[in-house]
Amino acid sequence: MRRLLLLRHAKTEHDAPSGHDQDRRLDERGHRDAAEIGGWIARHPPLPNLALVSPAVRTTQTFEIVREALKGAGPAPKVDFVPELYGADPAQLLTAIRMASVTDPKRLMLIGHNPGMHELALTLTGSGDEAAKRALADNLPTSGLAVLDFATDDWNEVSFRRGKLVLFVSPKLLKQASRG
Repeated sequence: MRRLLLLRHAKTEHDAPSGHDQDRRLDERGHRDAAEIGGWIARHPPLPNLALVSPAVRTTQTFEIVREALKGAGPAPKVDFVPELYGADPAQLLTAIRMASVTDPKRLMLIGHNPGMHELALTLTGSGDEAAKRALADNLPTSGLAVLDFATDDWNEVSFRRGKLVLFVSPKLLKQASRG
């Protein structure tokens, strides 16, 4: 079995001082939300072995905060910054996932951007938790995490509609659950 964690970057400022989209940084809420989702991942092992991260500032910052939250919960994931993840569509993201077969982590985390990440989560999902599928249907929000399992031992065999959506979680859903 292979597990894929799809994490959208945390909440950002509207415009970067440089004017370049790739330079947008996390805002205050983004820092809090990334730490919250990182803490959730740390409390729900197994942890990812490898993280593929878009090199944009907001995704890099999200990864650093999540990695800090994972300290003490197990070995830190290795990281590869993959320029092709920035602005990638589902087919490009699937190619990046399949490339992981070279190092063959059992659990892979992608940190990227919408709309590609949301579309990827939807197109990979073939079965799974119905409530999670409904919650994910509309959006993969900032700091949203979709966890999918694949009944294979080879990342090259991961394909659309073959994933089982194990869960979908976001800071907003965590807040609702703690109140309810």
